[in-house]
Amino acid sequence: MSTIQLPVIRPKHVPWNKGRLVGQKRPLLAKQVWAIRARLELSGNLRDLALFNLAIDSKLRGCDLVCLRVSDLITGNRVRERVTIIQRKTKRPVQFEISENTRNSIWNWVSRPQMLGCIYLFPSRFHGSPHVSTRQYARLVRDWVSAIGLDPNGYGTHSLRRTKAALIYRKTGNLRAVQLLLGHTKVDSTVRYLGVELEDALSIAEKIDI
Repeated sequence: MSTIQLPVIRPKHVPWNKGRLVGQKRPLLAKQVWAIRARLELSGNLRDLALFNLAIDSKLRGCDLVCLRVSDLITGNRVRERVTIIQRKTKRPVQFEISENTRNSIWNWVSRPQMLGCIYLFPSRFHGSPHVSTRQYARLVRDWVSAIGLDPNGYGTHSLRRTKAALIYRKTGNLRAVQLLLGHTKVDSTVRYLGVELEDALSIAEKIDI
C-alpha cells in the first residue's frame, strides 16, 4: 500500500508591518511646530518643551538626543549657542546651533530643583535608566503630534530630525549645507533622506536667471 505524501502546511507569517504606515516619516510644517510648542508652553511642561525645541534645532537622531549631558550644552550659567557631539551611529562629529528660544527653554528646565546634580539633560523617571530612552522619546513624539490633530502613524522621531533640515533645503536648495547639518557622510544619503525629486531640482533651477 503506497503512502501518500501530503503537503506540509506552514502557519502563515504575519508581516510585522501589517496595517502600519511604513516608510519615511513626514517632517513637521512650521505651523505644526508652533502649535506643538504653544501647547507645551501653556501646559508648563518644561522638560517636554526643552526636549521638543532641542530636537528641532539639533536635528539629531533620537539615540543621540536622549543621551545629551548637561555639560554638553551648559557652560557656567548659560546655554551654548553651538554644540558639537560625536554621533553614535557614524562615530563622526556633528555640530548644531541652538536658537535663543531653545536656549531659554533649556535653561528654564535645567534650573529646576529636580535637575540639581543630574548628569543627563533628560533624566529618566524610571529606576534603572539614567536618561529618557528612545522608546520613551518616540511615545512623547506620538503624544505631541496627536495633541494637534495629526495622525501619529505618519510621524516619528525622525520627523523632528528632518523638520528644520527640510525647511532649510526648501528655502535655500543647498544640499551640501543640509548634509553637514545632518552629519551625513555622502550627499546621496541627504538626497534620499529629504526625498529630493526632479520637481525639486527644476524648481530650484527656475529661480536661477543667468
